[in-house]
Amino acid sequence: MNKKTASKLLKYILKYKLLTASSIIFSVASVISALYLPVLNGRAIDHIISAGKVDFDKIIPILLEAAVMVLIGSIAQWIMTLSNNKLSFSVVRDLRQDATSVIQTLPLSYIDSHSTGDTVSRIITDAEQVGDGLLLGFSQTFTGIITIFGTLFFMFRLNVWVALIVVLVTPLSLFVASFIARKTHRYFKEQSQIRGQQTGMISEVIGNEKIVQAFDMEDHYRDRFNEVNENLEKVSLKATFFSSLVNPCTRFVNSCVYAGVACFGALNVLSGGMTIGGLTIFLSYAGQYTKPFNEISSVLTEMQNAFVCAQRLFEMIEAERYGESEIFDEEINSEKASVAAENAIGNVSFDNVSFSYSKAKPLIQNLTLDITNGMHVAIVGPTGCGKTTLINLLMRFYDVDEGSIRVDKKDIRDLSFHKLRRKYGMVLQDTWIKTGTVRENICIGKKDATDAEVEAAARASHAYSFIKRLPNGFDTMLGEGGAVLSAGEAQLLCICRVMIAIPSILILDEATSSIDTRTEHRIQRAFSKMTAGRTSFIIAHRLSTIKNSDLILVMKDGNIIEHGSHDALMLSGGFYSELYNSQFSTY
Repeated sequence: MNKKTASKLLKYILKYKLLTASSIIFSVASVISALYLPVLNGRAIDHIISAGKVDFDKIIPILLEAAVMVLIGSIAQWIMTLSNNKLSFSVVRDLRQDATSVIQTLPLSYIDSHSTGDTVSRIITDAEQVGDGLLLGFSQTFTGIITIFGTLFFMFRLNVWVALIVVLVTPLSLFVASFIARKTHRYFKEQSQIRGQQTGMISEVIGNEKIVQAFDMEDHYRDRFNEVNENLEKVSLKATFFSSLVNPCTRFVNSCVYAGVACFGALNVLSGGMTIGGLTIFLSYAGQYTKPFNEISSVLTEMQNAFVCAQRLFEMIEAERYGESEIFDEEINSEKASVAAENAIGNVSFDNVSFSYSKAKPLIQNLTLDITNGMHVAIVGPTGCGKTTLINLLMRFYDVDEGSIRVDKKDIRDLSFHKLRRKYGMVLQDTWIKTGTVRENICIGKKDATDAEVEAAARASHAYSFIKRLPNGFDTMLGEGGAVLSAGEAQLLCICRVMIAIPSILILDEATSSIDTRTEHRIQRAFSKMTAGRTSFIIAHRLSTIKNSDLILVMKDGNIIEHGSHDALMLSGGFYSELYNSQFSTY
């Protein structure tokens, strides 16, 4: 068990002090009632002297007292169970909320370097395992510990020598359980990791099933899945096998304890040192004393699994402490950020910027660029030259390695994410449609948009005609990924989001790649109206669409090798001229 993980988990538990106290108090009440019953049973037995000599006058009050203790124990057990369930589910809820919140603040470098399936597995499956482990831990482990100390207390009060037999054999049971637990920990950790791989593979294949079938990759993915599935089976069997050894081993030791108590107690009865009722009490306590060890060992599998899963969750929640990535503080310099972002004009400058995704492969080096408000800047170049990377840096999806990027003379690292990105409007080549109505998808760009604004944005983006053809128009429900829409229609909705927001700076990354030429010309005219007086960055492979840009940046291998207007670049006869002419040449 990782002590750091246990300490972090304890902080989540102690947030609910009332529930924790309730669980402890009613656990103690439940255990005390259970431990007092053997005493009552022993007293009742001692009043059964021989055949025909039963002292009912003394037995009946004892039985009534026993009934009251059973009732108290049942009520305490019920309240304890309610408290444990509420506590465990609340902790799991908090863990998931924190994990989900962290994802929104993590830089894309973390998201890009971790499998989506593994991340989903941590938030859903691992959190569920933590909840199961906590529930068992409170309901059985905690109650078991109280029972152990309670039975020892009562046994030492009854007979010290018989109690010593129990105490001396106990360490052997603990040693067996802890030895096997250490062995199983690494198997449960490996099990969680492989389960994350499996979830990632399933997510990848289901999300791209058309591509898999189109390229006849079914057998390939089936073989890959079978390989991961078999590895999971092997590791899970090892983890379960070794953890399952705990229960029978501890049961054997505990049976030895019970046998020792029975033999030594019987000799005491024969010698007159103990009554039959006293022996009955001791045997009952011996069973109650050993029972928690069996229960704790039986839930050891779940507990080990829960702590491994909790560790994986904390690795994501506290990613920066594990050296995987740096969580940016959204509130840094919040006062400066508010002023700077609210007064944004649209001047952008890159000052000696260097950046690479991997230190072994330099990409952008010593880039210096000044863009004034209202300029329409087109970024062109071959695939992999750094066009989208430039936008990622501007949006601060990634931080620069060297130099700085300034918006209106303010370093964007001094601005909060919320304030900075609210000033950008971005349309990507890859569309994202959330589960919800058409109207809700459009209003992502402006939460408080009126119906008139939504309709105006739809008309401006030329999405209005296809929206009205949908079964319920703007109130039509769209499934995950906008399955009922074509690629072009989904992209029109994404453009509509920007149209309704009208931000200070526009970023269009192949924004019309899935749209037919006729509609594209109409949208370009709409963009021209929308971008008037606003700084805009346009990434385009079809160079005919950016001829009217104020500035064209030609990138190659992370560097701007040419810049200027379309006419000037064509006259220079350089790389841009070759790119442009190649799109209209015949083969």
